[in-house]
Amino acid sequence: MWKGIQFGVAQFEFPEVDLNEITPIAIPEKLRLGHQMEYVCKQLLDASDEYEVLLHNLPIREGKQTIGEIDFILKEAATQQLIHVELTYKFYLIDTAIENTIHQLVGPNRSDAFYKKLQKIKNNQFSLIHTNIGRSVLLEKEIDTTNIKQQVCFKAQLFKPYKADNLQLDPFNANCIVGYWLRLKDFKETKFSSFQFYIPTKSEWVLEPYINVTWSSHTEILPALQELLDHKSSLMVWVQKNKTTYEKFFVVWW
Repeated sequence: MWKGIQFGVAQFEFPEVDLNEITPIAIPEKLRLGHQMEYVCKQLLDASDEYEVLLHNLPIREGKQTIGEIDFILKEAATQQLIHVELTYKFYLIDTAIENTIHQLVGPNRSDAFYKKLQKIKNNQFSLIHTNIGRSVLLEKEIDTTNIKQQVCFKAQLFKPYKADNLQLDPFNANCIVGYWLRLKDFKETKFSSFQFYIPTKSEWVLEPYINVTWSSHTEILPALQELLDHKSSLMVWVQKNKTTYEKFFVVWW
């Protein structure tokens, strides 16, 4: 989402990994998408010589209550520096009706937002390892948090407003824009009528659209869209314009 330090938070610089040298391990399908992405991240880090994964996905419990979870503790091979990395993978729509860029990134149903997540990372997730219970749990793992660095691996797919151009996204990475968002009235425009469509599952949201799915016509997809939107659920749609041109976008209810 950004390089270096922004908003008082340092971005983890992911090491280069030769994907040809990796034999992927199957990811449990029943996991929520965030934990599926942790599995991917873990496999990539394990394949790197730059870092050793000391632990990942560690719940911190106080009695029977889980008060938080530590995503990764890494050791940098060259320096032996310990790094606490919080992984985030989000889908944000850019709402230019909001004035401040940092507040423009909202979730598809507007129940989530970048600024809220940023505050949670800084005030809750980062502070967890410095609580008494957090330090205690990590010391049991022989991890001393005294000189540990804290960084985020903040990944996101961004969707710009339909027909919008020349967006000013600084300090965010404009390369994160992968599609656009629109409302049902825009989707009903005749320009969409000749295309084919597919509603991906949540696990497929991270993927680039591909041909080997069950495509539906504009007329066929409209009732499914309407039903979901009536339940105040925005949804991702893949569009096949021709055999080589694909796009992804969100249709929103709000």
